[in-house]
Amino acid sequence: MRATQANLLAFLKKSPQFAIPIYQRTYSWGERECRQLWDDIIRTGSNDAVSAHFVGSIVYIEQGLYHVTDPLPLLVIDGQQRLTTVTLLIAALANALEKQDEADQEPVDGFSPIKLRNYYLLNALEKGDRQYKLILSQTDRATLIAIVSGLELPKEVSLRVDENFALFKLWTAKCGKDLTALCRGLAKLTVVDIALSRDQDNPQLIFESMNSTGRELTQADLIRNFILMGLEPDLQTRLYEQYWRPMEVDFGQEAYGIHFDSFMRHYLTVKTGEIPNVREVYEAFKAHARSPEIAEAGVEALVADIRDYARYFCAMALGSERDSDLAGVFQDLRELKVDVAYPFLLELYRDYSTGVLSKGDFIEAVRLVESYVFRRAICNIPTNSLNKTFATFSRALKKDRYLESIKAHFVRLPSYRRFPTDEEFRREIQNRDLYNFRSRSYWLRRLENFKRKERVIVDEYTIEHILPQNENLSPDWRTSLGPDWERIQGTWLHTLGNLTLTAYNSEYSDRPFSEKRDMAGGFRDSPLRLNQGLGQVENWNEEAILARAARLAKLAVDVWSAPEVPPEVIESYRPRPSVSKYSIEDHPYLLSSPARELFEAFRRGVLALDTGVTEEFLKSYVTYKAETNFVDVVPQARALHLSLHIAFSEIYDPKGLCRDVTNMSRGTSGDVEVKLTSLDDLPYILGLVRQALEQQLGSGDDT
Repeated sequence: MRATQANLLAFLKKSPQFAIPIYQRTYSWGERECRQLWDDIIRTGSNDAVSAHFVGSIVYIEQGLYHVTDPLPLLVIDGQQRLTTVTLLIAALANALEKQDEADQEPVDGFSPIKLRNYYLLNALEKGDRQYKLILSQTDRATLIAIVSGLELPKEVSLRVDENFALFKLWTAKCGKDLTALCRGLAKLTVVDIALSRDQDNPQLIFESMNSTGRELTQADLIRNFILMGLEPDLQTRLYEQYWRPMEVDFGQEAYGIHFDSFMRHYLTVKTGEIPNVREVYEAFKAHARSPEIAEAGVEALVADIRDYARYFCAMALGSERDSDLAGVFQDLRELKVDVAYPFLLELYRDYSTGVLSKGDFIEAVRLVESYVFRRAICNIPTNSLNKTFATFSRALKKDRYLESIKAHFVRLPSYRRFPTDEEFRREIQNRDLYNFRSRSYWLRRLENFKRKERVIVDEYTIEHILPQNENLSPDWRTSLGPDWERIQGTWLHTLGNLTLTAYNSEYSDRPFSEKRDMAGGFRDSPLRLNQGLGQVENWNEEAILARAARLAKLAVDVWSAPEVPPEVIESYRPRPSVSKYSIEDHPYLLSSPARELFEAFRRGVLALDTGVTEEFLKSYVTYKAETNFVDVVPQARALHLSLHIAFSEIYDPKGLCRDVTNMSRGTSGDVEVKLTSLDDLPYILGLVRQALEQQLGSGDDT
C-alpha cells in the first residue's frame, strides 16, 4: 500500500483513468451531500487564509505494472462518490464558462472550459471508453458519459447522476459571472491517494475498515463487495451480469437503495432460521457464506440462490408479479404492510415456483397470513411476537401436507401468538375505531370487493361518516339520535357501522340521513355493496348503526377467514409431551415449608402469566418455558433462587433486588439472579419474571 497526500485536480490530471468495479454500489449521493461539498468549496475558495480543504481518500487497485504507452485503468475501492460528484461539478462549471464572454472564460488560471474538459474529464487523444477520465458501473455509466460528452441522455437515465448534475448547473448559474470562489475552492481540494497492490493487499479488509465520508455504505453494498471483490475479473463480470445486475434492474434504482437491505435480512432469516440484527446483516451474511455447506457449493450457487429469492421478493413486495391472481393477493399484503411475514412467504414462493406447493394452496396460505395479521391488528394484540412467529413458522411445515400443516400450526399457536377466533374478531371489529386505522382504504376495499369479479376501485371514492363528524349536530340529527345523541356520536362515529364509501361526499355534507338516502346519487341509488340496505333504513340511530355493524362484521369473518381444521387433525400435529424423569419429589427443599409455600404461590403466578407457559422439573432446578426457558427456580431451604433469562441491562428493577451474573459459571444460564424469600415480595418478583417472558415473546421485532 502507498498513501500520499495529493491535490485532487492534479491527481485527476495525471491519472490515466478511474474505473468503478462492477461490485461497487451505484452512485448514491443526494442533495444533502452535494450541498455540503459545494458549501465547503465556496467557503474555502472565498478565504485566502485557508490553503487546502481535505475531502477524504481515494483508494484504488493498480491492476498491473504501469506502462506509459499502455496505461491500465485504476479500479476504485473507495472514493467513487467524491470522484463522481467532483466530475459532475467540473462538467457543470465547464458548461457555465462556455456560456460567458471569451474574456470571462478563465476566471482563475487553468479553469478555461477546454482545460477543464481535457485535464479532468477526458483523455482528449484517446477513443472509445479510454477517452473518459472516470468510468462508472452499469447503472450510471451511460449517463455520466453523456454529460461529459455533451450528448443526449440515455433512455434509462441514472437518477442520481442526472439530478446532481442539474443541481450543480443551477448553483453555478446562481453565481452569475463570478465563478472565482468556485474555481479557487476546487483548486484547494486535497485527498489521500492510496494505491493498493492486487498481489500484496487485501482490498476487502481495507474496504471494510475505511471510514468513508459521505453516505454510509448499506449492508447490501458490503455484501455485494464481499461476494464479488475477490474473484477473478472474468468470473466477477459474469456473476454480476448474470445474477446481480438483473436484481438491481428488478428492484429499480430507488427501490434498490430502500428495500435491498431488508430483502437480505429476510433472505438470511429463511436460510438460517434466525433474525439478524438490522445493523448486523453483513456479519450474518458472512457467517452464512462461510458455513461448510454454502462454501462447498461455491459462490455461483450462492449468488444464483440470492437472485431467485430476490425475484420472489420483488414479485410480492414491489408489485412485479405477472400472474394476475397472485398479484391481487400480494397487493393486499403490501397495503396491509405485513413485512414481518416475508421470510415465511419467501419460502412459500420458493416451493410454489418449484412445484412443491400448488398455486391454489399458495394463494390460500397467503390469505391466511393476511387474515392472521389483520385480525390481530383489529383485536389490538401486540405485534412484538410476529417477527419470531414467521421466522420459525417453516419448522412446523409438513410439505407432503403443506396447506394442512399451515392451518394446523396457525390453530395451535399459543395465546400470545394466537389466531383470533371468529367470535373475538367479530366483536372487536364492530367496536374498533376504523376511521383512524392505519390501512382504512385496505379494509374498505377488501369488504367491497370480496368475491366480486368486477372490482371497485376504492381510491376513486371517499370515506363517508353516515352520522356526521360535526360536533354541532343539526336539530334533525339530534332528534334522530335522541336525547343521548352526544354519547352515541362519541361512541360510534368512527366505527364499522357508521362508515361507508361515496363519490358524493361534498354533496352529502351534514345533511339529515333521509336526504343522504333519497337524493340523486344517494344511498338508495348506490351501486356499492357497502351501501346495500341503507336505502331501506328509515332512521339512522344507534340501533341502525349496531345492526349494520353486525351485518358487516359477519361479512368480515368470511373475508378474513380463520383456518378450519378438524380436531383429530389438530391432535395429530400436537407434539408428544416430553416425560421428565424428575418431579417435585426430587427436590427435598420443596417438600416442606417455608420453601414449599413460596414455590406453590410462585408457580401459580408464573403459569397464570400466559397459557403457553409450561413447567418442567429437572435434576437441580425447575424451569418455566414459553419459546424456551425464561425463568429457572433453584429451591433453597428458606427461599427460591430465581435465574431470569434476560439481559441485566434490560431489566427494570427499581428496588434493586436483581444481581448481574452474566458469564458467571452457575447451574442455570440466566443473566439475572433474584431471590424470593417472602410472599410479600411475590407481586414484585412476578413483575420481573413477566419482563423476561415478554422479552422472549417479542424477540426479533426491533433488532
